[in-house]
Amino acid sequence: MYAIQYSKKASATLLKMPKNYRDLIIKKIALYAANPTQGNQAIKLAGREGYRLRVGDWRVIFEKHDDVLLIFVLAVDARGGIYQ
Repeated sequence: MYAIQYSKKASATLLKMPKNYRDLIIKKIALYAANPTQGNQAIKLAGREGYRLRVGDWRVIFEKHDDVLLIFVLAVDARGGIYQ
């Protein structure tokens, strides 16, 4: 199982959003951290480092560090604004 760490930007975004979305996103990240090989949950980003996890209309951008079993969440944002 991977440990999960959030950037300040991701934490701030999660705190501002409605609780039901926040809980769903945190749950989805935890499910991925528990078993990252199950299904095709995360997609490698083209043109930059990291992965994308889709949770409804929200996107989670993260780095996966296999050597230390860590998932570092860089950003959480709506579908239209995450890639800018």
